[in-house]
Amino acid sequence: TPSMEMTETYDFLFKFLVIGSAGSGKSCLLHQFIENKFKQDSSHTIGVEFGSRVVMVAGKTVKLQIWDTAGQERFRSVTRSYYRGAAGALLVYDITSRETYNSLTNWLTDARTLASPNIVIILCGNKKDLEADREVTFLEASRFAQENEVMFLETSALTGENVEEAFLKCGRTIINKIESGELDPERMGSGIQYGDTTVRQLRQSPQAGSEQGRDQCNC
Repeated sequence: TPSMEMTETYDFLFKFLVIGSAGSGKSCLLHQFIENKFKQDSSHTIGVEFGSRVVMVAGKTVKLQIWDTAGQERFRSVTRSYYRGAAGALLVYDITSRETYNSLTNWLTDARTLASPNIVIILCGNKKDLEADREVTFLEASRFAQENEVMFLETSALTGENVEEAFLKCGRTIINKIESGELDPERMGSGIQYGDTTVRQLRQSPQAGSEQGRDQCNC
């Protein structure tokens, strides 16, 4: 409820995307992360779905605001409009589908062009539980991740393996980049907002003060 939302305190708010081909299990990953359970009979996402969760990352309280985008080509123009100002993304493929893996380059280009060249991306090889049907090896995907300078994990939305870790790993990297000065939360379109707790510490900054109470990240 809105009243509860307003009482939530966090140091930062990060806008995240979940992107990748249709059928790779993006909505199931998000559901597992938010609800801690597997989403049965999941149909293709139409347009964009949304979820949020507050987590502890590197000693900071972070609200992750996550946009789960449709993977089907016919929704591409709708989903692309949500890329703007995203701080992080899970780029998902299905380890049992070479086709979903082959389209990763296109998704990666979209994210870096439409969101930000600085977007922090973790590659997720989902459906890790279906080892017998594997079409993409861990090594091959690991090399792809290295070449494209993204992090990499294999996940299972069914068992929950590495699901939370994928979101947290991405969040940790963003925190590290803020602390090292590589990412500036004040920059327009950073996908990062100061929460009320940080705003209080930064009272002297009028720009940070204006962020107070804003919950929706339209960065």
